[in-house]
Amino acid sequence: MNEKRIAKTPFALAFSVGAVLFSAHAGGGFATGNQANTYYVGLGWAGPVSAVIAMLLLTLTMRQAMVMYNSRGLTSYKQLFQALYHPFDKIEWLFEVFFYIMVLMAVAAAISGAASALKGYFGVNYYLAIVLVGIVVLTLTIFGAGIVRAASAYMGIAILVTAITIYTVGIFKSDSSITAIFSADFAEKGFAGMPKAILNAFTYAGFQCVTLPTMIACGTPLENRRGCGKAMWISFVMNAVALVLSIFMLQTWQGVYTSVEGGTTIPTLTSCNAMGIGWLTTVYGVCLLLCLISTGVTTIFGFVARFEKLPMFRGISSAPVRSAIVSAFIIVVSMTISLAGLTNIIKYGYGYCGYLGIAVVVIPFLTVGVWKNRAYIRQHGETFAARPESDEAVAAVVPRPAAQCD
Repeated sequence: MNEKRIAKTPFALAFSVGAVLFSAHAGGGFATGNQANTYYVGLGWAGPVSAVIAMLLLTLTMRQAMVMYNSRGLTSYKQLFQALYHPFDKIEWLFEVFFYIMVLMAVAAAISGAASALKGYFGVNYYLAIVLVGIVVLTLTIFGAGIVRAASAYMGIAILVTAITIYTVGIFKSDSSITAIFSADFAEKGFAGMPKAILNAFTYAGFQCVTLPTMIACGTPLENRRGCGKAMWISFVMNAVALVLSIFMLQTWQGVYTSVEGGTTIPTLTSCNAMGIGWLTTVYGVCLLLCLISTGVTTIFGFVARFEKLPMFRGISSAPVRSAIVSAFIIVVSMTISLAGLTNIIKYGYGYCGYLGIAVVVIPFLTVGVWKNRAYIRQHGETFAARPESDEAVAAVVPRPAAQCD
């Protein structure tokens, strides 16, 4: 095949697709600093290395998923995993299990994070704050989901800008030098922490794969393998830079936020308070609270849209009543999980889901997926075939996961 005939993917298109994964990763959960503190800060100099490996694993996995999805003209993530696991098609249910548990964890983390923010800013009792946030999320899910979903992108951008500002200012404002920290850590530990760093990289990439249904839906305009690769390399740079910046900042302020009771729950907020920049702390807190509530609402709304059509709800003619029942059930389960606290949810809930994600998403796509994609493209060519259904139909069958949970 003449390589020159392969259509080039416009940079704007590749960037827009890559930015979806960036916004999905760098949202409320990322901006709290809890994930970076849990998986990377304690690794010392190996933390940033682990983060870069995680983002490489994640973007390479998404690339193979989009290539498989687009080259075959698939229209749902169920079809995608059947194609990946064929002839063992029923294994795709493992992704279903991973996806729904992970999204429940994301909602629980959003409620817990918002409750922790209320406690940190206003001194509200944590358990009371969980109830208050749960009521707000339920109300918005039933009556205001459309408004929240429309505003979620802007809230995500706002929290991202303020978080990056805090990271940049924090690195230079800290009394600790990141170079000195890394030098001392390497002199003490050497390469002893690398096995843990590699495991954390795979785990982090594993639970971030909850965004896969969104990514394959948003990546449908990419017409060939090179386009998918271009979009994901752009996303890799964006995600790796933001995550490494957050690790640098938290490592230089680790002695501060670990010395404060509850300071590790939202370490970015604790560090920002210590910097003494009042206006930045206020803007960050408001954006973080709104973003976390938005994550909970949009995620639950995706659940409701999928489950309210189950046979058990056919006897309920009122759509708002069906939505309220499903929403209330999900929120009660998520509130119960949130009692464990944000740190435990991210450490254990996300962690165990990450192990499952490694087994059912990351490793299969980076091994069997690569082989199947190469074989398929050799037979059918580099340019992907047109789908039998419209992109609107694809969007309708692929549920929207937590776009800002990770």
